[in-house]
This record gives sequence, C-alpha cells and structure tokens, in this order.
Amino acid sequence: MHRLMFFILLIPILLSSCKQEVDYEVTDPLYKSEKGILQKERIKYANNSFRAEMNVKLLKRYTTEAMGIQVNAFGAFNVYWDGVLLGSNGQQAQTGKAEIPGTETTYYAIPEQLAGLGDHVILLVGTQAFFPGVQRGIDVKPEGYQRLLRVPLIIMSFMNLMAGAFLIAAIYYFLLYWNSRSRALPVLLFGGICLLFFSLLIVEYLKFYTTIPYTWFYFRLEVIGWLTFTIALLVPWYFMLQFQMNKKVAWLLLLLATLTAVYIVNYRHYDITAIRLSHAMWAASMLITAVSVFRKMPGAVIVLAGLLLSAVVNYFLVYDFGLFIAFTIIVLCMLYLHTIRSKQIEDAHHAALLRSSRLQLELVKKNIQPHFLRNTLTSLIDWVEEDPQQGVIFIRSLADEFDILNAISEVKLIPIRQEIDLCRKHLEVMSFRKEICYTWEEHGVDENDLIPPATLHTLIENGITHSLPPEHGCITFRLSVLRKEDHKEFQLLTIAKNREPGQTRGGGTGFQYIRARLSESYGENWLFDSHAVEDGWLSSIKITQQT
Repeated sequence: MHRLMFFILLIPILLSSCKQEVDYEVTDPLYKSEKGILQKERIKYANNSFRAEMNVKLLKRYTTEAMGIQVNAFGAFNVYWDGVLLGSNGQQAQTGKAEIPGTETTYYAIPEQLAGLGDHVILLVGTQAFFPGVQRGIDVKPEGYQRLLRVPLIIMSFMNLMAGAFLIAAIYYFLLYWNSRSRALPVLLFGGICLLFFSLLIVEYLKFYTTIPYTWFYFRLEVIGWLTFTIALLVPWYFMLQFQMNKKVAWLLLLLATLTAVYIVNYRHYDITAIRLSHAMWAASMLITAVSVFRKMPGAVIVLAGLLLSAVVNYFLVYDFGLFIAFTIIVLCMLYLHTIRSKQIEDAHHAALLRSSRLQLELVKKNIQPHFLRNTLTSLIDWVEEDPQQGVIFIRSLADEFDILNAISEVKLIPIRQEIDLCRKHLEVMSFRKEICYTWEEHGVDENDLIPPATLHTLIENGITHSLPPEHGCITFRLSVLRKEDHKEFQLLTIAKNREPGQTRGGGTGFQYIRARLSESYGENWLFDSHAVEDGWLSSIKITQQT
C-alpha cells in the first residue's frame, strides 16, 4: 500500500514532464513530384523513394536549452531543417544496395542559429522499400533536445518500477501455486495475469530500450493486441472464481465471443483495438463485481470502488499512462481479493485444527470416561477372580492400548502398522469385556503407509457397537489397501450382521473426528464413505495422490 501511495504521489511529477517547452504550428506533409510540384498524395519514385516537406512555425520557446525535433515516419531517410542536414535514419536503398530500414521514431538536434522563432522548412528524403503500399503518415514535433531525450527515461523509470513489481508478483504466485497442496486455480491465474501485464509493459516500451526497425513496427503492435486480449479474458475469469459466480463457462464463452468480435471489427486499428478490449474487460469486471455486491460477497465493494477509480484515471489521463495505471489499480483489486481468500483458507485451516483437537480430546475422553472404565474394570475383576492368567492378559492389553493412544495423541500422521496394533489391542480388550470373538485380517498393507491416528480405531469401535454378536464364530474386521496411479484406498469391512436400523452410523462424533483428521492431513484430497453391504458394513477412505 505504501508503494501504491508513493506511485500516486509521483504521478503529478510525471504529468508535469509532459508540459511542452516550445509552442509551434506544423502543416501536413506535402510530397514533391519529379517536376517539383507539391501534393498531398505520396509519389513513388524508383526504389520506392519519397521527398516529404513540412512547414513549421515556432511561436514561442520556454527554455534556453538547445532545440531538437522528433520525427515519426516509416523508411530510411535523411532529415533536413531549412536545407541543413540534421541526421539520417537507416540507410536508403540505392542501385545494387538494399535498404537498411530505420526505426519509426527518431530524434535530431537543431543548430541554435537555425532555431529562431518564425517559419522553417523540414524536408525528409528517403526510401520505403519495405511495406511500399503502407501510406503511414509523417509526424514531426519540435521540442527542447534534452527534453526529447529525458522524457523517455522518466517514463521508463516509472514503467520499470511497475514491471518489476509485477514480475516479482508473478514469480511469487507461480512458486506459491507449485508448492501448494491445493493448487488453487485463482493463484495460477493471478500469477499469469501479473506475468502478462509485465510482458505488456516491456513490449509497449521496448522502443525505448532498443532500436526497432519500422519493418517490425506492426508486429510489435500485434503482440500488444494479443497480450491485451488475453488479459481482458483472464481478469474477469479471475473475478468469477473469487466471487464464486455461477455458470462460469457460459460467461467465459460470451466474453470470448465479445473480445473476438472487437478484435475482428477493429482489425489493424491497433490502438483502438487495445482500447476497446480494455473497455470490454472493464465492463465484464464491473458486471461481475456489481452482481457480487448484490450477493454481499466479501471484498466486492472495495473492488467495485477500485474499478470506478480506474475508469476515472483512464478518462483524465492520456491513453499510454491512463491504461497502465488503470490496469495497475485493477490488479491491486485482484490482489486484495486474493488476500481475503487466503485469510478465509487460513481461518478454515485453523478451524480444522481446533476441531481436530477438540474431537481428539472427545475421543480420548470416550476411552477413559467413567462408563467405559467402570464396565472395563468390572469385567477385569470377573476375569481376575475366575481366570487370573487371562485377567493378566486383559490388563496388559488395556495398558498397551492406552500407551499407544497416549503416544499418538499429538501426531498428525502415524505409520499404518502402529494404527493396526492399536486396533488389535482394542479388539483384545473388547473380546474380554463382551466375551465375543473378534478377529483381524489385513491385505495389501504397506509398512510405509501413513494414516491419521485413531481413524481405523474409530471404525473398529463403530463396528463393535453396531454389529450383532454371532451365535457361532467371530466378528471379523478385514482391512484391505487398494492402490491406483492417482489414489490409494483403505477399506475396512466388518463381517457381521448389522443391527436393525434405528441408530445412525453416519453422523456421530467418531465420523466427525475421521473427517476432521482427513481434512487436517490431506486438505480436500480425500473421500470417506461408510455403508451397509451384503457381508456386513464397509467403510472406505480414499486418498488422492498429490503431484
């Protein structure tokens, strides 16, 4: 925010640099024929040469610095001021010698003795061997020579500041996306928009960094157009995702069709195309944000205010400055939305941790609650009196179960073998308490697998509670681990007769605990299901592999 304020405070300085140091009048270029007749239409000589003449009247000078002139034209040419050669741009085509194209914009110093107030004549003599059919106009601008050289440097300093900020932001959000478990699409989109905006700034002001032959002039404008087109598509898409709009595909297709129509209608009108694309982007973003304000989405009011501010800035400033400052405001609005979303994710994560801790305590309390201890101790007394040797085994199994529970209570993930040991100990304890035979089977278990603590243990308790004891035989718990390229699945089958429906097996504290633990460890990359099957009850935990 401090950097934004610093940039806003510097805008008046940038705008003050646009004040002219010379008042002048200049006529449209006239082209000389072989007979010396001046006319408005360009006349083609051999080698596509031309001679263009303009009359300039210097009205007033506000500086004592040396005068200069800026020339915008296609071709390779010499520039004359009152018949005196000021300089050359490229190398003209000659017999047996190809043209070396000049750049579209050049600057020349004017000798002080020729820079007095009054009428002057500018003459361009050159060739346009490339794009001979393109009748691009010629524009001249008298100005202080130092100012002609200084203004591009001032502009570049501000644009470099903006470009650097967006490049760093792009790199940061790409790394954030790459190293994130969730791989959220808005993060990737924001990084891509920042990179595109950086590229747009570089391509737009590349003419100040290097000499670009006029043969590449339109290609650069095409690149600017396509970058603007892509940004105009991605920015509203980002707002759709952050504001959770419905029917995103339909809206995107409508926006894509609109942008394509704008591009086709304004084809080869490069500045107009960029302006129209930017307007379409702004209108789509405004529509999405206005709907989001009506839906009372977080951050929508701030974004709406930012979009309105960008429109005001773009209205009062010249296109080159207004467009990029407006784009910057929009990107800052996007960044604000991203911070809100990040805070929501962080709050959800903390809530999941608190919920997991609370359910963990509830689970431990359930194992040491008076009812459980009383029934267990009562059974223990009976076993010690009737069969002391088995009573000792009962005591050891109970102690081992509590030891394991105590060891895993603060751990996020534990080895699958430790979880299985906990399940076995619990089955031993419950077989003494209920005097029912419980058996354990396992298939496909990899000792390197990890699982949230007490998840299978909770499913075992659920199976014991909701399964009828058999008249003959044992209740069997069968654990199977299935593996695919993109996921692995833990299946626990309770082979027994289920109790009559009346007690739900889907919404108790145990299942809440399992879901909380899975969210804590795997985010959204899991599925949990528990339902009746022909053999009894099947519970499955599917973990999606994270790339």
